[in-house]
Amino acid sequence: MSGSFTMYSTPWCGYCHRLGSQLDREGISYDVVDIEQDPAAARIVERVNGGNQTVPTLVYADGSAQTNPSVAQVKAKLAALN
Repeated sequence: MSGSFTMYSTPWCGYCHRLGSQLDREGISYDVVDIEQDPAAARIVERVNGGNQTVPTLVYADGSAQTNPSVAQVKAKLAALN
């Protein structure tokens, strides 16, 4: 099943791994895209972060984004979308 948002990440990003583990523990589904392997994804991250490749960047179904959010921020955003 596809997730309710996409987390743009890199393999070496400690913040990405931590957030992913927390989301997994909460049972929140999401898709992960490695911006180092996907140039189009890197451009999405740059667009929402003022030209920077800052990860984790989460992009939701409504097109909104969060950069390095807490699990509480993600849960609040998901609740607002439903």
